[in-house]
Amino acid sequence: MTEAIRRKPGASWLSVIWSARHDPAARIFNIDLLTVLIAILLPWSTSGVAIAAVLWLVALIPTVEPRALWRSLLRPISALPIAMFALALLGTLWSDASWSARLDAVSPTAKLLVLPLLLYHFERSPRGLWVFIAFLASCTLLMAASWLVAYVPNLSLKLHFSQGPHAPATGIVVKNYIAQSHEFALCAVALAYPVMMALRAGRTRLAVLLSVIALSLLANMMFVVVSRTALVTMPVMLAAFALLHLKWRTTLLSACAVVLLAAMVWNLSPALRATGLKFFVDWQETTIRNNPSGVGSRLEFWQKSLGFMAQAPVIGHGTGATRGLFEQAAVGRTGVQAEIVANPHNQTLAVAIQWGALGIVVLFALWWKHLTLFRGEGLAAWIGLLVVVQNIFTSLFNSHLFDFHEGWIYVLGVGVAGGMLLGAGRDAGAAASHQS
Repeated sequence: MTEAIRRKPGASWLSVIWSARHDPAARIFNIDLLTVLIAILLPWSTSGVAIAAVLWLVALIPTVEPRALWRSLLRPISALPIAMFALALLGTLWSDASWSARLDAVSPTAKLLVLPLLLYHFERSPRGLWVFIAFLASCTLLMAASWLVAYVPNLSLKLHFSQGPHAPATGIVVKNYIAQSHEFALCAVALAYPVMMALRAGRTRLAVLLSVIALSLLANMMFVVVSRTALVTMPVMLAAFALLHLKWRTTLLSACAVVLLAAMVWNLSPALRATGLKFFVDWQETTIRNNPSGVGSRLEFWQKSLGFMAQAPVIGHGTGATRGLFEQAAVGRTGVQAEIVANPHNQTLAVAIQWGALGIVVLFALWWKHLTLFRGEGLAAWIGLLVVVQNIFTSLFNSHLFDFHEGWIYVLGVGVAGGMLLGAGRDAGAAASHQS
């Protein structure tokens, strides 16, 4: 570590940043700080993340070693996100949509280009953990604010700046309840591993602190607001932790405890009951009255999407063609059957409509390669695995790889955690080679 990073007493952070003009290590440090800034802003701001990401790319360029970057990009874990963007770009050539619609449909895949660069950078940086701590701290602050606006709704920024006929859900400060539930669920389950390791190491105070944060996040989801997607996917995430890190007896006891706790919370929380029962209310609203609803509309979108896939099974209808297909299918229809969307609310279908079986192969290969990257032990492996598992299962009900908030969580989580693992593996290999 250089003198620029080991600051002298009284030195300002500005002097450290300024020294990056002449110090390569300080440049790396500044890129790390910008990544931390992205993690802090992600739960709160869309435009802030976009601006910070541009600054991050500008800061990264002078530090790139072309040969090392090229070797990094050739790995499947890096090449597949690039392939997804390239397929979206190529798909504009056979689409019947307007060029504005085609380019709008390319833009959600552009953030995937940052993922290989994050892998490359954090393979050489020792500060990946800073990013996850920053994201957890930001989500914890958002959780505290959510409790506050649940009791004082006028403090909600969403209430004052939102547009449209629908008021924001209770307890939402910024963005929406789906995004908030996504990040709270991720943080709460991710904390299970450091809590377990802290207890094993005898660090009781740290384990208690992290447990309190995790339980507070869960309590907010249960008693303030939670999305149905989070309710469905959280058991899968908890099961992944139990299967990987607990003995079977502990897993069985934990499962029983979770069931009992869930039953108790169900009886105590009107918000949770309302969210759970909405599955059946939506189903009746659509099947009986032919009205749009969360569950019923999705089923209609999925049924139509399968028909669109059958029309162009190999390379799809082209980038941005989804809305036009739904417009054609809505002609002469009423109610839920007349809904027109540009997103079928399923990641696989969103890909298949536009790029057919070719797109599905790229998408599934991307998820699989990123899953296998996190097969090892350690906090980075656990966080990376959890990010991929959550994205796969929430993408059954949404297009979360393409959505801004959830997509950036995937890019940041996989990129930073993957880079940490790659760097640790490289260092271990170098140490073994030196000893031999």
